[in-house]
Amino acid sequence: MATPRTEQSSLSTDSAEIVLDFANTHADRFGRTERFGDATGLSAWLAENGFAEAAADVTAADAGAVRELRDALITVLLGHSGDPRTSAESLEEAENLLRRTAVRYPLVTVVDRAGAHLVPAHRGLPGALGSVFAAMTELALAGTWNRLKACRNCHFAFYDRSRNTSGAYCSNTCSTQVGMRNYRERHRGNQPGRGSGG
Repeated sequence: MATPRTEQSSLSTDSAEIVLDFANTHADRFGRTERFGDATGLSAWLAENGFAEAAADVTAADAGAVRELRDALITVLLGHSGDPRTSAESLEEAENLLRRTAVRYPLVTVVDRAGAHLVPAHRGLPGALGSVFAAMTELALAGTWNRLKACRNCHFAFYDRSRNTSGAYCSNTCSTQVGMRNYRERHRGNQPGRGSGG
């Protein structure tokens, strides 16, 4: 039995929140701090996001691996935004890392009268990361994966609610900053060289 449309929408929203909460853990110039900088930071994030069991025994190596996974996800989301600074090579590297990592966190299909959904096969940190992969998969199955993007300016991840999925910035502030930066660069490019003869 297919999952009702209203339940599909709810699943999609929940899945988007899981992925965005994971993606938006990096530091930026607006004051956000790196959440996966060390084992303590990763443990705190896991506890705050409903993965208390996983938070109990993480290491610095775990934090480094999770950072690498998060950064690969951000690169893919920048690809969704059409970021001109994100190369095809970096996208391919990020996608390969996500594929390699996903193998370590298998998922199980749970079927009931309402439909079916994915859950991690393991507990602890593998289960927490498996939940992120399950959320990504459910967004793709719902046809909304490409609506998850990373801002071209600050790399903050967001859900693009525009009708034609054309959003590229997380806010008007970032859009304006990029517009002004591009204007200044064009203006400098149009200025005559200093010291040129008249």
